[in-house]
Amino acid sequence: MPRVLWLLVIGMAVNVTGSSFLWPLNTIYIHDHLGKSLSVAGIVLMLNSGATVVGNLFGGALFDKIGGYKSVLLGIGISLFSLIGLTFWHGWPMYVIFLTIAGFGAGIVFPSMFAMAGSVWKEGGRKAFNAMYVAQNLGVAVGAALGGFVASYSFQLIFLANTLMYVIFLLIAVLGYRKINTISVSQSSVLKENTGVKNHTKLYALLILCLGYLLCWVGYVQWQTTIAAFTQELNITLKQYSFLWTVNGALIVLGQPLVNIFVKRIKSLKTQINIGIIIFIGSFALTAGAKEFPIFLTAMIILTIGEMFIWPAVPTVANDLAPKGREGFYQGIVNSTATGGRMIGPLLGGVLVDVYGTSMLFTVLIILLVISIFTTLIYDRKIKEKKQLAHAS
Repeated sequence: MPRVLWLLVIGMAVNVTGSSFLWPLNTIYIHDHLGKSLSVAGIVLMLNSGATVVGNLFGGALFDKIGGYKSVLLGIGISLFSLIGLTFWHGWPMYVIFLTIAGFGAGIVFPSMFAMAGSVWKEGGRKAFNAMYVAQNLGVAVGAALGGFVASYSFQLIFLANTLMYVIFLLIAVLGYRKINTISVSQSSVLKENTGVKNHTKLYALLILCLGYLLCWVGYVQWQTTIAAFTQELNITLKQYSFLWTVNGALIVLGQPLVNIFVKRIKSLKTQINIGIIIFIGSFALTAGAKEFPIFLTAMIILTIGEMFIWPAVPTVANDLAPKGREGFYQGIVNSTATGGRMIGPLLGGVLVDVYGTSMLFTVLIILLVISIFTTLIYDRKIKEKKQLAHAS
């Protein structure tokens, strides 16, 4: 990998480590410490994710206009402001306000980081996005492990640790990303000369693919929300629950080379994504009947294998579809879609569990995943039709 990509990978790992101190424990904190229902917790997380969606779209567009360096610094600055606030004021309703601001700041950062990764190693293809994905999950493994341990002593320290990690991320960005900015800005200048942007076929294809991607995230986020609360009802400890996410991140980091060997034999990214979705369905089918920690652990391992197929593939497709100068915008759509799933998922899951119970939740999730297989199969149909017409003429 190029040296500049290593800087992005390290920054992503530090960024996600900080956020992973808090996000797996949000529902537990709102439900158990602030005394709110799962539905209310879902609304709070929906506000956080809604702000992140806005941040994703804003950050992606900002990348195309001013480059990644300034965009990332802006996102980090906003996040730091909110995290400092959370460190001192984390009661109700200040927790909601600062968590929402943090979502907006984080939303600006991610599309710029992914767009920069794609720009600095174009010949690497999916390898650049795999590297960023592994970095994210290294952060998840470290952050979740430390977060569960720290939270067992004091949630106050969770907010402080998150803030300190963002300070480190800021230093990495200031010292390491300035040179990457020149690459980003030179790319964004192509936008003014691009005459192919009027062709919306590729954009529509990405939106169809992202619909299924959103449904996958609606299911995945249940592990951070409703399933998290469900494990507490079964007397699974906070440390055990956090360990599930440690396994998730560690398996991705250590197992990625093995998955890459298998993925290289899959010629189509579409097939790769659908294999991952089918694995997701198996994980949720197993979780539906889980009562003990070993079953949850097995289901998490299966879920992790599925996400290793899906999560890196979708940004790769977006990068392939994006016209020159629109890389940031397309990555913004992908990130906002994932965030949209994290926004809808907690509320949908909370309401389903509160009103109908966990059995209905898992039934609905499996139906949504079946729909996502269909959208993945058809997303590029119009592109293929246009190519066939052009070839015939």
